[in-house]
Amino acid sequence: MRPGAKMGSTQQAERVHTVIVGGGQSGLSVGYFLQQRGIPFVILDASQRIGDAWRNRWDSLRLFTPAQYDGLAGMPFPGKRHSFPTKDEMADYLEAYAAHFELPVRTGVRVDRVWKERGRYMVSAGEMRVEAEHVVVAMATYQAPKIPPFAAELAPDIVQLHSSAYTSVGQLRDGGVLLVGAGNSGAEIAVDCARAGRTVWLAGRDVGHVPFRIDGWLARVITPVLFRLVFHRLLTVDTPMGRKARVGALTKGAPLIRQKPDDLGRAGVERVARVSGARDGRPVLEDGRAIDAANVIWCTGFEAGLSWIDLPILDERGEPKHERGLVPSEPGISFVGQHFLYAMSSTMIHGVERDAERIANAIAARTAPASRRSGAAREARVVSPAGIA
Repeated sequence: MRPGAKMGSTQQAERVHTVIVGGGQSGLSVGYFLQQRGIPFVILDASQRIGDAWRNRWDSLRLFTPAQYDGLAGMPFPGKRHSFPTKDEMADYLEAYAAHFELPVRTGVRVDRVWKERGRYMVSAGEMRVEAEHVVVAMATYQAPKIPPFAAELAPDIVQLHSSAYTSVGQLRDGGVLLVGAGNSGAEIAVDCARAGRTVWLAGRDVGHVPFRIDGWLARVITPVLFRLVFHRLLTVDTPMGRKARVGALTKGAPLIRQKPDDLGRAGVERVARVSGARDGRPVLEDGRAIDAANVIWCTGFEAGLSWIDLPILDERGEPKHERGLVPSEPGISFVGQHFLYAMSSTMIHGVERDAERIANAIAARTAPASRRSGAAREARVVSPAGIA
């Protein structure tokens, strides 16, 4: 099956050595390394097209990392080294990557359950069922939008969107825009709305900011040190400073990267206190002020979104209990793409390669040489109930 092909509901009773759930940079990276080791696998992705997780984000989004750090293993990112790709350029690169290496990605397949049966893992997606020896959950931590309960108390005439659903101001009604959450998404979308002439309030605590321009000359000197040394080697779960940084990264979020406080001010964005609830159908700040916004965009983060994993490997917060992506209690289950999986760089495009290769090596170590796929045949044979391939 060609990369990006869709899975028909009539195809059943399939057995695959490894199922990778998620066809973004993490899933494609794991697939690349499994392919190099002759391990048969299939990648299942809920999107209709490879790269849609990037393609469907807001129109003005550009990556925070220059192109020289945006390529996956075996294929550099095209373009000028110090340019910052658009979200569509990143999406197209991922699509080209899957095609170049002929990775077996099946799009439009949303996995709804993973469980264990007779010693093997079962993966279901609607009417489709796959039996596998290994399942790799290659999805970012950003899966299920988190919206506070009091959102339901806002007036029905207020347009409400989560940041994951925002693409442009064309989705909004006339009037002011309140961004709830002052992290990178909130700041970027706030500036996008302000540039369109809207009155914009940005609510939330100050998360700090990177003290240099990421597109300036100083960044060209600092970035290699930050990415390759600090984020990739020093801030890991193996170092005291890394373990401390991990706690902060998981609970407090990252500082502003592109936007600075002065940028927000110049764009006309008003910084306000955190939103604490609703009163008379309007959002209310901690200082008691009610905001007469026509639109509210929730930049309030995400839940783990892994409830479809029907195995005792999630903690009380619904997050996986793993060691560098490997689950001690279920050796056939692994994770790639989770926030700070091993290092600060784990969710960065340039850092996923190391995690993906580690998972591929672990799968290869548990796989008998005789069961490995030859280099020519990369995808499992699909068998329907009638026995038609």
